[in-house]
Amino acid sequence: MAKEEKSRITVEIHNKSYTIVGDESEEHVRLVADLVDQKMSEIRQSNRHLDTTRLAVLTAVNTMNDYLKLKEDYATLLGSLKKEE
Repeated sequence: MAKEEKSRITVEIHNKSYTIVGDESEEHVRLVADLVDQKMSEIRQSNRHLDTTRLAVLTAVNTMNDYLKLKEDYATLLGSLKKEE
């Protein structure tokens, strides 16, 4: 079985270009990049003194917090569905 070739997509996040290499569709990569850029802009608006590194770390922390909350909600929902069976 031949290995699929990875795609290379250049996106802009926080006014800098990044080339993302991976298996996801271009549409998916661009959506992720846009969401990261939006989250960085939101955080930057309320913390204008942050340098890019601190802004990126806060964006990662906020994003992971959102992810964990969704993961917990999903587990709760699955538990509720199993109880109904």
